[in-house]
Amino acid sequence: MDVQFDYKGAPVGGHILNYLLEKSRVVHQNHGERNFHIFYQLLEGGEDDLLRRLGLEKNPQQYHYLVKGQCARVSSISDKNDWKVVRRALSVINFNDNEVEDLLSIVASVLHLGNVQFAADEQGNAQVTTENQIKYLARLLGVEGSVLREALIHKTIIAKGEELVSPLNLEQAAYARDALAKAVYGRTFSWLVNKINKSLAYKEAECPGWRSATVLGLLDIYGFEVFQHNSFEQFCINYCNEKLQQLFIELTLKSEQEEYESEGIAWEPVQYFNNKIICDLVEEKFKGIISILDEECLRPGDATDMTFLEKLEETVKNHPHFLTHKLADQKTRKSLGREEFRLLHYAGEVTYSVTGFLDKNNDLLFRNLKETMCNSENTIINHCFERTELTDKKRPETAATQFKNSLSKLMEILMSKEPSYIRCIKPNDAKQAGRFDEVLIRHQVKYLGLMENLRVRRAGFAYRRKYEIFLQRYKSLCSETWPTWEGRPHDGVAVLVKHLGYKQEEYKMGRTKIFIRFPKTLFATEDALEIRKQSLATKIQATWRGFYWRQKFLHMKHSAITIQSWWRGTQGRRKASKKKWAVETIRRFIKGFIYRNYPRCSENEYFLDYIRYSFLMNLKRNLPKNVLDKSWPTPPPSLYEVSQLLRQLCMQNMVWSYCKRISPEWKQQIQKTSGFCFFLSLQLDQKVVASEMFKGKKDNYPQSVPRLFINTRLGTEEINPKVLQVLGNETIKYAVPVVKYDRKGYKARVRQLLLTQNAIFIVEEAKIKQRIDYANLTGISVSSLSDSLFVLHVRCEDNKQKGDVVLQSDHVIETLTKTAMSADKINNVNISQGSIKFTIGQGKEGIIDFTSGSELLIAKAKNGHLAVVAPRLNSR
Repeated sequence: MDVQFDYKGAPVGGHILNYLLEKSRVVHQNHGERNFHIFYQLLEGGEDDLLRRLGLEKNPQQYHYLVKGQCARVSSISDKNDWKVVRRALSVINFNDNEVEDLLSIVASVLHLGNVQFAADEQGNAQVTTENQIKYLARLLGVEGSVLREALIHKTIIAKGEELVSPLNLEQAAYARDALAKAVYGRTFSWLVNKINKSLAYKEAECPGWRSATVLGLLDIYGFEVFQHNSFEQFCINYCNEKLQQLFIELTLKSEQEEYESEGIAWEPVQYFNNKIICDLVEEKFKGIISILDEECLRPGDATDMTFLEKLEETVKNHPHFLTHKLADQKTRKSLGREEFRLLHYAGEVTYSVTGFLDKNNDLLFRNLKETMCNSENTIINHCFERTELTDKKRPETAATQFKNSLSKLMEILMSKEPSYIRCIKPNDAKQAGRFDEVLIRHQVKYLGLMENLRVRRAGFAYRRKYEIFLQRYKSLCSETWPTWEGRPHDGVAVLVKHLGYKQEEYKMGRTKIFIRFPKTLFATEDALEIRKQSLATKIQATWRGFYWRQKFLHMKHSAITIQSWWRGTQGRRKASKKKWAVETIRRFIKGFIYRNYPRCSENEYFLDYIRYSFLMNLKRNLPKNVLDKSWPTPPPSLYEVSQLLRQLCMQNMVWSYCKRISPEWKQQIQKTSGFCFFLSLQLDQKVVASEMFKGKKDNYPQSVPRLFINTRLGTEEINPKVLQVLGNETIKYAVPVVKYDRKGYKARVRQLLLTQNAIFIVEEAKIKQRIDYANLTGISVSSLSDSLFVLHVRCEDNKQKGDVVLQSDHVIETLTKTAMSADKINNVNISQGSIKFTIGQGKEGIIDFTSGSELLIAKAKNGHLAVVAPRLNSR
């Protein structure tokens, strides 16, 4: 992959090169291996609606292409989460919904292809037995089902310009099915890479040649593959590794030794294995393994994998790095099968099975299957299978030749660059932290060819630099080379290393470079350079700080002197002005005092104004607080009349303010009474009596304190005229609406309570229901709670009286106070705790039970008592 960077070093584009896709994995996996991840991700993470459209189930065991390796699920892989990542990635690289649908249809079609089954008819010809899979494939690939079915069990051969169709047997039909699956997946993979490249392409480059100057190439390859069963794919991968090792030898090992020779550095050359002999064995024209494989694939006649092996034995039998069962000695034959050959790679021996070599190399797809795919309505499939393939009579290159040519181009790219190598060592196969499998690690070290590289590095010099660069970097460590060296760089470096105390075995002086053998020597030099930099930095900083603070001090000193001089001048001017003003004021004051008794003139106006001002300010501070305060400051003679006028206005204002604060209720009561003083006296008398009777004894007394006791709660117009006629000359002193509770059933009835000079009247509309003379009133009972119920106890000796009266008033404190004062029964008011007994009549008694609750409730209880629930008050 090429990664493209902008001038700031940020990645802005890229390009992917695809060299070898292991298409055989689509139809077959070794034990413990999985198919390509996308299949499992689609089944595990796909939405139900998507899977229904694709005709898939979530269980991977239902698909033959996914169970060959017996490893459908891996504990360390979350296919569901990976599916979400893939879907997001498709949107990032600008896939629209139709392209995603077509792409997933192709992935699903590969799974359905694997489930297509065949059976032989009487002539041994293959017939499709899974029609349901054909229907799904026809819909997903956008082809006709009947055409696809026939293409899977027949093949078309062009002979002498004519098309001949022949049936396939079971083995051939299975091959055709698998070939179609591999072709569909492989070509779709290439299409996807091209699609991604279009998305990664940087479209804003302006300068020609800019791209080539800012590209970093990344080549990711695992290394040698050595399995229990090694086939065509492992052969290609290991061939690639041989070529990369050859490049590594050219660019690293060989160039390392050549540099020492060109610089005239005496050292003992390290013997390393040059793998060119193995590369020639694989890729040499006419004699190499790839050439022999292609020849077997192309020649007429019955070519098989075993004939390919025989041709290898015949052609390269004398090669020291090639071995077969036939060519091996008696001992080695035990480890080689008759269908296997062994190559002695630079990293070790690998045994390959030739089974499937010809089929995988041919990678042929029957013409009628290509034609069917060319007619697909799936846009991706239609793009991958071009119709020009049907008319092209040239035989396509084999897979091995394509890979060889691609690898040759890769080598050209790498040879033109400056490659760096990163060797990755896999510590264990279980992907566990902190676990090192020594056998596995030794195997990788061996097959990565690290030992030769280590031997060259350890025998050579770890660091080498041109004299100019070395001197420029480290010249500050020596007083003779610092700050400049006038002579040759070679001589300057010699002086420098002598000053640093390098030992003879630690370095060598070449023609243009210095070579340092041990990293510790370079590290010690770097440490000394760092210390020198810190020392120089400290000196520079100290000098700069001194200069900086000196300049800052001088600037601040100059600023301080400027500010001080300005401030002193300002203070002096202010002081002189103040003295001048004081002298002038005193002069005018003395002159005014002398002329104080003269008429107002320029000589005394200031003094007189000051006297007036002083009097008014004193008056402002000592005004009377109320109408009873008769104090008033003594005015100067010139303000006597003004003082009297101001005193009169002040008194009027205090009276007006006091009157303004009187409430409307008080004003109304004052108007009804004969005067303010009488009203105030009467109000105080009633409040004193109420305090004596109820303070600290009844819960709702505190609420009555700030309220006025008014003369009556009912106007004359609210009392029925007939009642007033019956009362005659008796004057109503107080009237209030009440609720009367019957003595037996305790039914509430609305009444009016009237107080006159001699009696209490209970009135119902136009009728006087009961008259209670004050002489017959024996007492008044009320509870200690916050209810408004009270009982008037009446002497029962009077036959006109039916018993005690139970009443309720919203102004209970006011009502009881006025009643007790009118009847002279102040000492006969009883405040009870818990319950009150009262006389019903004819010697019977009733009981009222009082309790506290959340709200006022009066009702007859089951025990026959009158139950009163008084509301609790927040404070008493």
